[in-house]
Amino acid sequence: MNYEQMILTASVWVLPVLFAITFHEAAHGFVAWRRGDDTAYMLGRVTFNPLRHIDPVGTILVPAILLLPALLWGGKPILFGWAKPVPINFRRLHSPRKDMVLVAAAGPGINLLLALLSAAMIHLSVVLPGLSATWATANLENSILINLVLAVFNMIPLPPLDGGRVAVGLLPRRIAYSLARLEPYGFMIIIGVLFILPWLGDKLGMRLDFFQMVIGVPVSYLFDWIIRLAGHG
Repeated sequence: MNYEQMILTASVWVLPVLFAITFHEAAHGFVAWRRGDDTAYMLGRVTFNPLRHIDPVGTILVPAILLLPALLWGGKPILFGWAKPVPINFRRLHSPRKDMVLVAAAGPGINLLLALLSAAMIHLSVVLPGLSATWATANLENSILINLVLAVFNMIPLPPLDGGRVAVGLLPRRIAYSLARLEPYGFMIIIGVLFILPWLGDKLGMRLDFFQMVIGVPVSYLFDWIIRLAGHG
């Protein structure tokens, strides 16, 4: 792959990743602000300006490293990254338990909305002249995929992911308390189940691809549904 192709490949992944991750965090801050907690607002984080949410590691370094194999050898990159978390003081919300659900759901919600908007905008991108149509359409198709991956991944019902906070807010208090106690170990559990177990399974000749089952299957279904809903057949 020559340099021009590498730049083109990078450009159709970088922008969708950047906007998907940063809009996700901005949505959390916006809903928290509207529900009584102005912590993020006072820090200038209730904005859809991506520059306010960029995390040097999660938004730039990790996606760049994961994108590198696709640039060098072709194919689709592994989709993973994060923005600088929006600070939220749940005790300041009008109704902490109920509003926690709304704040948590806002991130995946905006990702689903971005996926739908991206699908609808393909109708406009395909009428652009020449290579600009190919470039814009590739960005929008990748935007659908990336936003769906973020939405599904973050709705895994395990704290500190958004799905875990939604579950804590909706479950009976006794069960919710037990689930909330897993928060310090949540990311280690997720990394172990979704990434380390498949690697071990590959070494042992066993199929332990929970990533495909938990994330890949729902994303594939949602992708097809959104494409049809947008009128693309």
